Amino acid sequence: MVSRARFKAFLTGLALYAIAAGFITYFGVNAYTGRYGINARIELEKEAATLSAELARLKADRAEEEKRVALLRSDKVDPDMLDERARYQLDYAHPRDLVRVLSR
Repeated sequence: MVSRARFKAFLTGLALYAIAAGFITYFGVNAYTGRYGINARIELEKEAATLSAELARLKADRAEEEKRVALLRSDKVDPDMLDERARYQLDYAHPRDLVRVLSR
C-alpha cells in the first residue's frame, strides 16, 4: 500500500510538472510567433517604414500639386500656366510650337 501511495504521489508531481512545461512552451511559442509576438512586431516595423516612405512621397507630391494650383488661383493667375493648361485641355498647339508629350 505504501508503494502505491508513493507511486501516485510521484505521478501527480510528474503530471503537474508536465502541465507547467506545456503552459510555458505554449506561451513561449506564442510570444515568438503569435499575433503580437516578436516576428509580428518586426513585420509591423517593416510595414511602418514602408508606409512612412510612401507618406513622405505623397506629401511631396501634394506640395508640388498645391504649388501648381496656387499658380491658377483667380487672384494671381500666372499667364504662362493658364496658357499651358488651356492648350493641354483643348489639344491645341500653335504651328510653330514644339510639343513634347510626357507620360506620367
